[in-house]
Amino acid sequence: MAITQSVADYLEAIMMLQKEKVHVRSVDIANHFGYSRPTVSQTLKAFRGKGYVEVDEDGFVTLTALGQEIARSTYEKHVVLTGLLTAIGVSEETAKEDACKLEHDISEETFEAIKAVYKQLKN
Repeated sequence: MAITQSVADYLEAIMMLQKEKVHVRSVDIANHFGYSRPTVSQTLKAFRGKGYVEVDEDGFVTLTALGQEIARSTYEKHVVLTGLLTAIGVSEETAKEDACKLEHDISEETFEAIKAVYKQLKN
């Protein structure tokens, strides 16, 4: 299943916000991205339809198992790629920006190989 960059970024952001706040609402997501609340509400409606999130009667947004899987995978790629890039001398800021771009286009095969090299560098 191909996940777009926008979907992955949203789900990763929701996961990170949940770590900070526990209860996440659409306004928190809007503030995180600088988007309007109606834009976020429309996106969340689409995500509910695809089974990525649930929104309860109090407006709290939670990731479904599928949403969590996508968010965790995206976050892992971001962390590993940022770590590898900084390990080879790329500045932290540039490494984070480049990792964000790479995490969406890299194949699983290539990522697993990069992850193995990164683990060796860390040891």
